[in-house]
Amino acid sequence: MTTTVHEVVRDIAIIILAVESIIVGILLGVLTIQVSRLVKMLREEIKPMLEATQETVGTVKGTAAFLSEHLVSPVVSVASTVSGLRQAAKVLAGFRSHDRSDDPA
Repeated sequence: MTTTVHEVVRDIAIIILAVESIIVGILLGVLTIQVSRLVKMLREEIKPMLEATQETVGTVKGTAAFLSEHLVSPVVSVASTVSGLRQAAKVLAGFRSHDRSDDPA
């Protein structure tokens, strides 16, 4: 029984591929465990954070609505009334100046 160089190289390649397959299988198992831990963390830690964020957004919406109703709307109402009164005063002042320019006295 003589073994040639090709047979020895073949046998070594088979052994290397077998060891590599075992290592890949182990790493695949580790990867699966890590992914399951990640999913668990996302469920237990990220979900409550998202719920808290949604609650905060609701509070901000309520605050914005309150400010709009109790601060912005009255200020806009007063500003529009003042603007209307100023415009009316300008119109009345314009009529008076025209009336005085027509008098020859």
